[in-house]
Amino acid sequence: MEFLSYDGNLGDIDYLDFMMLDIYGSIRSVTLPRSYISEAVIQEGVGFDASNYGFADVTQSDMVAIPDMQTAFVESREAGKILHTLCNVRAMDGSRFELYPRTVLLNAMQAMRKTGVADDIKMLMELEFHVLEDVNYATDYSHSYYRLQSAEGIGPDYYDLPRFNIHRGYHRSYPDDRYFDLRNRMVDALCAIGIPIKYHHHEVGAAQLELEFDFLSAPDAADKVAIAKWVIRNIAKENDVFVTFMPKPINKTPGNGMHVHQFMEKNGQSIFPGDEVFGLSRTALQYSAGLLEHSLSGALLALSNPSTNSFKRLVPGFEAPICASMAKASREASIRIPGYLKKGFERIEYRTGDATANTHFMLAAMILAGIDGIQANMDPATKGFTSAEGAEKRRFPLNLDAVLDGLDADHAFLAPAFPEELVQLWISIKRGEARHVYHAPTPEEYELYFNA
Repeated sequence: MEFLSYDGNLGDIDYLDFMMLDIYGSIRSVTLPRSYISEAVIQEGVGFDASNYGFADVTQSDMVAIPDMQTAFVESREAGKILHTLCNVRAMDGSRFELYPRTVLLNAMQAMRKTGVADDIKMLMELEFHVLEDVNYATDYSHSYYRLQSAEGIGPDYYDLPRFNIHRGYHRSYPDDRYFDLRNRMVDALCAIGIPIKYHHHEVGAAQLELEFDFLSAPDAADKVAIAKWVIRNIAKENDVFVTFMPKPINKTPGNGMHVHQFMEKNGQSIFPGDEVFGLSRTALQYSAGLLEHSLSGALLALSNPSTNSFKRLVPGFEAPICASMAKASREASIRIPGYLKKGFERIEYRTGDATANTHFMLAAMILAGIDGIQANMDPATKGFTSAEGAEKRRFPLNLDAVLDGLDADHAFLAPAFPEELVQLWISIKRGEARHVYHAPTPEEYELYFNA
């Protein structure tokens, strides 16, 4: 397996793979052999059943996937060269499908530009994940379990000695870091297809790793995260290991977030640096207040942390951000202003989200929450977001049902990009997941209550 950039030449391509995003943000695909590859099919696309992607009722599910060749890249495999490309989706009448993740994010960008405040927003994504040599899990009427194994000390009988303390992995170097070469292979593949990686390193927990992207315009950032997750999983499989982006795959160890550094631009210049608190501009403070206000209601978290497992990571007493707060250089704050930046380069980092999110929905919701903060002239200091006092009163709702209640009550700010149908569909799907998890007894409950 080798990943390559696309030079525009279809002549040596054996397969054309149309990649579409389902409602969860995961990649699905349909593949055309060489005999069916043509400029016409690239222009006209191919039909597919959107109901199986979670978006549409079976009675109105026929959609057309149109490849976006700006996202194209090549994968060389034993069976031949595959040209992969993300797609836009249109209804049968040719109109844009408004529930599709890429459409939602583009509509959020359009709403931002209409305000006149900014013409672009740049995002830098941090992607954290665990690598495991072996994974087993199952659930049924009679049993429920998972069993994980990692060479860095996870599992009873599958690790290399000596090993480091399970909580002291941050920036470990090899040979303690067993996955250095694996990360290099991942980064090589991502860079080869135009996904810019600033650096990679070992994270705090055993078997926990991080790749940090460079700044990109929000739609490009979301596209590249979706592709990167797919590439990372493929590189892992080729190296006989497993990757999970779950927020909390291992009990009592650090969880995986998907932090988002961001700043707005006007005429190519950042409008976030300024002379107010934390070296930010008034606009940046209003934007941040919008993020925190809609996180406090639960609405933004329903899109940035949309899994029951998200709230195994967001628990009191650890570094995970659980309150509506912003601070300079604090990794407990939901919005951190990096302390190492030179004056004039200030930005914000939203630390709450994780990679169970549909990244396109998450970034769109963040943009719209920030716009709402700007238009409503929200002041984070007035709301107490910049103070350490009273943090308990500003704690986020910390379970999936609660944040879905928040989204149901507080989604008017999403209206420029999220159709009401999509909001209600998301709530319905995620409530089903919550029921599935919360109604099931767990091994921990057997330990506590079996002999009660």
